[in-house]
Amino acid sequence: MSGAKFDEMNAGDASVRAHYQSYQRWLERQPDAVMQARRAEAEMIFRRVGITFAVYGDKDDGNSETGGTERLIPFDLIPRIIPAHEWDSMERGLVQRVTALNRFIHDVYHDQEIIKAGVIPAEQIFQNAQVRPEMMGVDVPGNIYSHISGIDIVRAPNAQGEGEYYVLEDNLRVPSGVSYMLEDRKMMMRLFPDLFSQNRVAPVAHYPDLLLETLRDNSPAHRAEPTVVVLTPGMYNSAYFEHAFLAQQMGVELVEGQDLFVKDNFVYMRTTRGPKRVDVIYRRVDDDFLDPLAFRPTSTLGCAGLLNVYRSGNVALCNAIGTGVADDKSIYPYVPKMIEFYLGEKPILKNVPTYMCRNPDDLAYTLANMKDLVVKEVHGAGGYGMLVGPASTNAEIEDFRKAVQANPAGYIAQPTLSLSTCPTYVDSGIAPRHIDLRPFVLSGKTVQMVPGGLTRVALKDGSLVVNSSQGGGTKDTWVLEDDNYATGQSQTQSQSGQSQSQSQGGTK
Repeated sequence: MSGAKFDEMNAGDASVRAHYQSYQRWLERQPDAVMQARRAEAEMIFRRVGITFAVYGDKDDGNSETGGTERLIPFDLIPRIIPAHEWDSMERGLVQRVTALNRFIHDVYHDQEIIKAGVIPAEQIFQNAQVRPEMMGVDVPGNIYSHISGIDIVRAPNAQGEGEYYVLEDNLRVPSGVSYMLEDRKMMMRLFPDLFSQNRVAPVAHYPDLLLETLRDNSPAHRAEPTVVVLTPGMYNSAYFEHAFLAQQMGVELVEGQDLFVKDNFVYMRTTRGPKRVDVIYRRVDDDFLDPLAFRPTSTLGCAGLLNVYRSGNVALCNAIGTGVADDKSIYPYVPKMIEFYLGEKPILKNVPTYMCRNPDDLAYTLANMKDLVVKEVHGAGGYGMLVGPASTNAEIEDFRKAVQANPAGYIAQPTLSLSTCPTYVDSGIAPRHIDLRPFVLSGKTVQMVPGGLTRVALKDGSLVVNSSQGGGTKDTWVLEDDNYATGQSQTQSQSGQSQSQSQGGTK
């Protein structure tokens, strides 16, 4: 998997792929001075709006109460374009995968049929630090646990040299990044409005509406207008901009733990007009910090007594407590089997081949080939706790080897994928850089998503690490509405572009 390369825009014979040709013709007409000016304008606007990401000196637990370094996430001017037929297949695969993952989480906390059937070893689940015994037997609305799922997808060349999509990771606890997807689109429409009349790009600006619909769908209260809030750890959290942004876009309150209290087995928020009952909490706080009476006693980020209210069915938490059991990297290799077990279907989206170091044969292979592999902590996140063998020194490999030998069950290994590249506007001009994609899947009464997601780009030449916390940037992701790649000369396409501009321009 690591030898050949696949570029999203340019084919191996130096031709431009069909779905990029309209954009390529436009790009060739743009003077470099104009592109540089647009790049500077984007940076100025993002800085003024406050679209930053806090980077901590050590591994971020997502709930740090001490500030990190505020860093502007670099935005690239060249979009990643996905043709309609590729997105249709990916969307079906995402719906299939998230449906099976939700079935799995429900099964873990109820009948445990997948364990009884011998599909997943019991110790893989019950020795997992993300399992919450407090959730055993607890029913949640619609049996949905991960209401907002961020599925990381990469593309790599197959044996025929064609790009093939793989799921790299499932993020089911508190996935972040959707605000950057929305802001990237707004920025592209502001800087290059003509592009959206020439290309039939599917809109994404309705994501906050879909999110609010999903949250309301999971309300336990039988009220026409359930009260929804966004629970944030506070302004020092790395993704605080996103928390505030989504609350504002949905028209709901942004609250911290101190704004909530429990009374008579219901959750209320403090308002200037007195207490108001809360039905749904879109929580951006990790399990450990949600309720000091049930989890970490020293936490000031949650609400005392929240777990009891939740277990009683008087408030919904999105995502549910205990979803982490399904996005742990030690469970990831079993997801294709989950799809077959719960849905009776073959997986549409493939996993990356994975070696589980808890197995003696896999451990031996990993230790012998560490220089060629990506080795990850099963609980690692944000690009931390991992070794990219081909990009590491001998000393770094030996240090990691000792860590794996000391705790084999804590690691998995995968081939070093040659992630697809996309032309990127960097200081030296336009050059290929590795990318991935995080679509956001919403599970309510139906499973739905906006076309596209957050494309992350590794800005350092040759780097495979796209995480914002590791210096990565973002691109706008275009999903074309159909596979007619002609430029927008027809009246139909012109109207489509105008309609889309109106739709997306409504997002402030």
